[in-house]
Amino acid sequence: MKQKKYPQGSVFYRNLQHSYPLIETGHGVYLVDRNGKKYLDASGGAAVVNIGHGVKEIAEAIGFQARKAAYVSGMHFSHSPVENLAERISGLLPFPGGKVYFLNSGSEAVEASLKLARQYWVEKGQESKRYFISRTPSYHGNTLTALSLSARKHYQGVFRPMLTKSLKIPAPYCYRCYEDETYPACGVKCAYELEAAIKKIGRENVAAIITEVIGGATTGAAVPPPEYFKIIRKICDQNDLLLITDEVMTGVGRTGKWLASEHFGLVPDIIVLGKGLTSGYYPLSAVASKKEIVDTLFKNGKSFLHAQTFSHHPVGCSASVATLDYIKKHRLVERCARIGENLLSETAGLLFYPHVGDVRGKGLLIGIEFVKDKKSKKPFPRKARYAENFLARAMDKGLVFWWSTGQADGHNGDLILLAPPYIVEKKESCIILEKIAEVLSEMAKIF
Repeated sequence: MKQKKYPQGSVFYRNLQHSYPLIETGHGVYLVDRNGKKYLDASGGAAVVNIGHGVKEIAEAIGFQARKAAYVSGMHFSHSPVENLAERISGLLPFPGGKVYFLNSGSEAVEASLKLARQYWVEKGQESKRYFISRTPSYHGNTLTALSLSARKHYQGVFRPMLTKSLKIPAPYCYRCYEDETYPACGVKCAYELEAAIKKIGRENVAAIITEVIGGATTGAAVPPPEYFKIIRKICDQNDLLLITDEVMTGVGRTGKWLASEHFGLVPDIIVLGKGLTSGYYPLSAVASKKEIVDTLFKNGKSFLHAQTFSHHPVGCSASVATLDYIKKHRLVERCARIGENLLSETAGLLFYPHVGDVRGKGLLIGIEFVKDKKSKKPFPRKARYAENFLARAMDKGLVFWWSTGQADGHNGDLILLAPPYIVEKKESCIILEKIAEVLSEMAKIF
């Protein structure tokens, strides 16, 4: 057996079995490595880069604030960037007077949202409300509680003894319905599973349900039925539990609306944001809460029992204000909706290929699921590493996208996500689809 070459240098890379191209520059939808090779970034990293690479206005805003006041402790001071950004975001929320708490990553923000929900019930004198319900498949982050509520077996395995217990209900993943039914004849049973879960735990013990609105990497942009969240919201209200939506991937216009919740007329109690808040130019995430939740802590004379050294970071908040200004100025959310509809329609043409089982999505969040057999929807065995091989071939051709595995049964299953910057042009969309088609043809000869 050939000995693998250990990565050179001092960087502790996530994937120790992989050699990473070294990127020197980025502009628009392209990245360029130190050898001059161009990569079309068809996923903006992990659906992060919404305004494109190399936008000078964001870089200038970061530099200006860094020179002015790079850091102040959120335990001692406020500052104009955080005040301005919170006001901007609050005005875009589906509930009035929302309060916004800023952190650094989606995982941190998810963790903080769960803490807020728990503290809210404690302050209301309902200390038994300590359990959370999530869905399967799902992903909410890699901190321990967030990972506990995710349905990612290959991430959880090693850490299972450290994870907290939670109850999971089926996600609205129509292509692989857990009851093997079809919509609308199914009656949206997956939504009513929340009632069964609450009954099992006891409504007096449930703090909240946390959900993605439109699926991320774990279900490859699976879009729930139109009435799904109306049912979920009603069940939450009837059983006195909070509804937390994880919009880390889908927020800030990714699905063609400021929030994916808007597609369903959904008003959550707590919303988690991240990724696109700064288009990746600076690490920033946010927890947006209904005012009455925060008011409960205030009236009891309490503070929020969560803090991070870099909470409310002035440079991060400045980057976000500049990003939101850029999005508004160039009407990029509206553009995302328009371009996304066209790209989804064109991507559906890939269903002609034998390994493409399904194409789905909303806005510029599009999933392509691969199968070994279309009729049975049988996935490739995990040992085949279909998604990894697909990515490697695409990168050789200068195309990058996000990939994921395990969606079929927790272990097997392969899919990719297309989530290019909102500035993607027609000619670039054509290149994306042409290169994917080339790889599909190559893979059909091998698998």
